[in-house]
Amino acid sequence: MAMNNQQPTTTMDTETLAALQELIDVVAKLRSPDGGCPWDLAQTPQTLTPYVIEEAYEVVDAINRGDKDAIAEELGDLLLQVVLQAQIASEEKHFSLKEVAQGISQKLIRRHPHVFGDVTVQSIDEVRQNWEQIKAAEKGEPSPEHQKLSHKLTGLARKLPPLMATMKISQKAAAVGFEWENIDGVWEKFNEELTEFQQALAHETPERQQEELGDLLFSVLQLARWCNIDPTEALQGTNQRFIQRLQKMEAFAERPLSDYSLNELEALWQQAKAQLGKGS
Repeated sequence: MAMNNQQPTTTMDTETLAALQELIDVVAKLRSPDGGCPWDLAQTPQTLTPYVIEEAYEVVDAINRGDKDAIAEELGDLLLQVVLQAQIASEEKHFSLKEVAQGISQKLIRRHPHVFGDVTVQSIDEVRQNWEQIKAAEKGEPSPEHQKLSHKLTGLARKLPPLMATMKISQKAAAVGFEWENIDGVWEKFNEELTEFQQALAHETPERQQEELGDLLFSVLQLARWCNIDPTEALQGTNQRFIQRLQKMEAFAERPLSDYSLNELEALWQQAKAQLGKGS
C-alpha cells in the first residue's frame, strides 16, 4: 500500500506552549547568577551527560512497566535535560532551544519526503532506506550501500551503549560473511578468550587485563547472538533476581547482613533462592 503525502493538521495549544515556556523560565532562573541554584550553576554539558543517560533509561523502565504516571514524570525529567543543555549552550552563545527545535523539525521534514514531498513509498523498508540515504547525503557521506563496513561500525561503537553496539557490530560483520560456520566455533572462541583472560589476570598489566576482559565479554555476546538471546534483557533479569533474593535474605536475617559470615550469607542466599524458585 502506498503511503500518501499529507501536511500537518494540528497545532500546539496555548496551554502547552505556556507550560513549555514556564519550564524554560524556571531553568533560566536556576542558572541565573543572580539568585540561581549553586548546583545548577556549577553544571556543564559534560557533567550533565550521566543524567541524560540515566533519565533516558528511566523513561524506558516506566514504559516497560506500563506506568502512565511514571512515564509522564520521567519524560519530564528527560525534557529537563534537553532544556538545561540548551540553556547552557545559549549562555555560551552556541545555540538555543529554538535552534534545537527548528533543527529536528527540518530534519524530520527532509527525511520524510513521502509525507512532506512528492515521493511515494510502498513499505516501511523503503522508508528506512530513504532515511539512511538522505542522512548520508546530509553528512556528505557515500550512500549506505557504498560505505565501507569499518565506517559504519565506527559510528555504532561511538554512539551506542556497549552491549547494543556489540550486538549490532557483530550482526553487520556476519552479514558480509565474517562469521563462524556453526556455534561450535563460537564456543571455541569463548573458551580461548576465557583462558587468555585468566592468564592476563595472573601475569599481565591492568591494561592487558581490561583488554582481555573486553574480548571475553565480546565472545559472550556472540553466544547470545547465535542463541537469539537479548543480552540486555538477560542481564536486567539477572539484576532483578539478585535484588529479589537479597530482599529475601534480609527478610530471613535477624540482624544486619554485614554481621553475618560469608558461609552464613551463602546459607541465607540458598534459602532465598529455594523459596523464590530458580529463575523465577
